[in-house]
Amino acid sequence: MNEPKRVLFVNSEIFPYLPETAVSTVGRFLPQGIQEKGKEIRSFMPRYGNINERRNQLHEVIRLSGMNLVVNEIDRPLIIKVASISAARMQVYFIDNDDYFHRKFIYRDQDEAFFEDNDERAIFFARGVLETVKKLRWKPDIIHCQGWISHILPLYLKKAYKEDPIFTESKLILSLYDEISGEAFSPKMKSKIILPGIKSKDIEVLNPANGINLAKLAVQNADGIIYGSRELNRELEEFIQASKLPVLPFIEINTSDSAYINEYNRFYDKILEDNAI
Repeated sequence: MNEPKRVLFVNSEIFPYLPETAVSTVGRFLPQGIQEKGKEIRSFMPRYGNINERRNQLHEVIRLSGMNLVVNEIDRPLIIKVASISAARMQVYFIDNDDYFHRKFIYRDQDEAFFEDNDERAIFFARGVLETVKKLRWKPDIIHCQGWISHILPLYLKKAYKEDPIFTESKLILSLYDEISGEAFSPKMKSKIILPGIKSKDIEVLNPANGINLAKLAVQNADGIIYGSRELNRELEEFIQASKLPVLPFIEINTSDSAYINEYNRFYDKILEDNAI
C-alpha cells in the first residue's frame, strides 16, 4: 500500500489567528480539505504579536525549540509553538522570536510604514520552518508557500537545503497574491539572504530588493504557480509566463465551497506526476 503524500503548508496568515482575508481563509481551510483528501499535512505561520496565546491555546514545543539562527550576523533564538484547530483536527506550528514577532502589528507600524526589518523576518521565518521540519523528520512531497513572507523559502529549499535528505524530493508550489508589489526592503537584503549553497547569481533578481522582485525570486525556485488573486502585477505576470512553469489560474475562494480545494489537490498531483516521469 502506498504511503499518503505529504503536503507542508507555509502560510503568511491563518484564520482564526488573524482576521479573515483571502490568504488567511486559504491558510485555514485548504490544509483541512487536503487532509480530508487523504494526504498528510503540516501547517506553519509566524507567531505575530497580535495573536492572543491564551485565547488560542498556544504552547511552546520544547523539543523543537532551543536552536539559534544567525540573521544579519546576530544569533536569535528560534521558538516553536503549536495550537490546534479542533474542528479541523489540525495542528498549526508557529515560528516565534521576541525581536521579530512580538509587536502589535503584522507587517506595518501604526503609521502604516513597512517594517524596516521585514526582510530579516522573512529570512528567519523561512529558515525556522525548514529547520523545524528537519527536526520533525517529516519528508514533504509538496511544499506550498503562500503570502510574501514565505517567498524566501523556495530559494533556500532549492539551493541551501537541496542536499538534505528531508527535502531532496520536495516540489515547491507557490501561491501569489496582489500584495506589497511597491514595498522596498533593506538595500542589504541580498547579503543577509546568503547561505552556503547560494551564489550571487541566484539572487540577482533582487535588484532592487522590493516586493515584486522578491516574488520573482520565489518563482525562479518554484515547480508550479497558483494565482491567489484574480490579477497580479503585470510585470510579475509576464515573468511567470516566461518561466514556462505549470500554472493554476485564479479560482474564487469560498469557505462553503470546496471547488478550489479539489483543483489545488489535482494540481499537487499533476506536479508530482509530471516530475515522476
